[in-house]
Amino acid sequence: MKIVTYNVNGLRPRIQQYGSLPKLLDSLNADIICFQETKLSKHDLRADLVRAEGYESFFSCTRTSDRGRSAGYSGVATFCRVKSAFLSNEVALPIAAEEGFTGLLGTSNGYESRKDECPSIAEGLECFSRDELLKVDSEGRCLITDHGHFVLFNIYGPRAVQDDSDRIQFKLTFFKMLERRWECLLHQGRRIIIVGDLNIAPAAIDRCDAEPDFEKNEFRKWFRSLLLQNGGRLLDVFRAKHPDRKGAYTCWSQSTGAEEFNFGSRIDHILSAGSCLHGEENQEGHDFGTCHVAECDILMQFQRWKPGNTPRWKGGRSIKLEGSDHVPVYTSLVEIPEVLEHSTPSLSTRYHPQVYGSQQTLVSMFARRQSTEQVISEERISPLFPSQEKFTSTPENYDSKASQIKVLGSRNNANILPSIVAKKKSRHGQGSQLTLNSFFQKCTRSETSDSSSADFKICQTDISYSQIDLNGVPSADDESGPSKDCRLNVIDNIQNEGQLDACDSDKEKRKVALQEWQRIQQLMQNSVLLCKGHREPCVPRIVKKAGPNLGRRFYVCARAEGPASNPEANCGYFKWAAASKCKEKGK
Repeated sequence: MKIVTYNVNGLRPRIQQYGSLPKLLDSLNADIICFQETKLSKHDLRADLVRAEGYESFFSCTRTSDRGRSAGYSGVATFCRVKSAFLSNEVALPIAAEEGFTGLLGTSNGYESRKDECPSIAEGLECFSRDELLKVDSEGRCLITDHGHFVLFNIYGPRAVQDDSDRIQFKLTFFKMLERRWECLLHQGRRIIIVGDLNIAPAAIDRCDAEPDFEKNEFRKWFRSLLLQNGGRLLDVFRAKHPDRKGAYTCWSQSTGAEEFNFGSRIDHILSAGSCLHGEENQEGHDFGTCHVAECDILMQFQRWKPGNTPRWKGGRSIKLEGSDHVPVYTSLVEIPEVLEHSTPSLSTRYHPQVYGSQQTLVSMFARRQSTEQVISEERISPLFPSQEKFTSTPENYDSKASQIKVLGSRNNANILPSIVAKKKSRHGQGSQLTLNSFFQKCTRSETSDSSSADFKICQTDISYSQIDLNGVPSADDESGPSKDCRLNVIDNIQNEGQLDACDSDKEKRKVALQEWQRIQQLMQNSVLLCKGHREPCVPRIVKKAGPNLGRRFYVCARAEGPASNPEANCGYFKWAAASKCKEKGK
């Protein structure tokens, strides 16, 4: 069995990157896939985002918008690859599922429905108030799935910066509650696997620029206290398999291009605890991690930065890097026997009203779209007729309306409908797919002649219908055939010459605009700041963090962030846009 954890930094962009949800899931090739930071709200749970053939999915979404956060800024999801969602003995299909970890958001199982039961506080968390528990569980940061032989926690840990006391306290409470839930399950003899982005790099080896006091942080000390080597009960599966590997990072800063020099941190983890399935838990060396975890590693092929990419300072800044700022981590389990027959828990998205409803009304959605297109088509045609009646798409009405058109167009108006249809086809065939280059293509005489002729036909029929003479020009009924053709040729020639002159004028304007833009670019290059380390143009940035400098502009070195020992990396140059003094950031 293979389990993958992946902070996708938005599920929608990852699905767009791979083309569809099934393709994204298949690229990870795992039995259980745990996503973090899905950035979906309850209203976003559509079938194309949450349902895939051969998978059962479970979602937890943000339920609050405190501190100005949007309703979908976090969120976690667990996808389980199964052959059947009903009466299955597959371990990947959960026996029970729970949104959150406090017990207040509800639990469902695959044996019987528990809808009539009132949600109660999970065992071990009775010392916390319901308000405290609901506040922690309202951000969509945890999903629990019970797979019989083990309980899987999919977690997206809160992030807290040093000067944000509220979020620091929230993070402390979050992990304190989680730890109690873990201890309670282990006390019951259950095995647990914890995966996800915990937003904690536990040791100096897990951080690119760890300072001497790096490990003194309270969250890092708490994390290490849970590990087996420090007297705890959890096994850091990756470090157990790769105890001395350096540069093994799972997250990099997008804004600084830190992936280029592997300047990141390891904050995505897989932890395990509990006895092995051999019934020899009392013997030394027999535990779940030792006996059933075959391997664990980082899937670096999912990194945004690829070998051979153009560096940022050599023009690579304009190249769009697709992917998350994290990479997946996986573990493989062995000797996991099947479980008793069960069905998917009711928390599965297959039972979500919005997903189920969208599948029922899919046909009606296309029907509404077709009806809308018909109304638009009718409104384009009907104003040309004095009756102001609309066409309908039924054959009977079409025949009756066609007969009315023949009567109304008994003179020269018989060509109105073909002209309109031809022009409509032209708009649908070309106007909807215009490219930028098409606006700068030189008009040809034949195209101009056809266009002006078609436009003139509509104009002519309007005059004929209203029987009005403009500026002494005879009406279409009074005009003879030869004189009419002569007048048409004269008008065509005048319009062709005018349009050719307009094309030449546009070409001259584009040339002048190009020269002016080149002059502006040269002026900008001469006035832009150069970093002191590489003597290269800096990039402007704006402070987005709340505080006295919010919105203030500054300049930094354009190169990617990296180790201070690497001369190719960012030199640390910094200067405020409105200040005369510059300073070097210590690196």
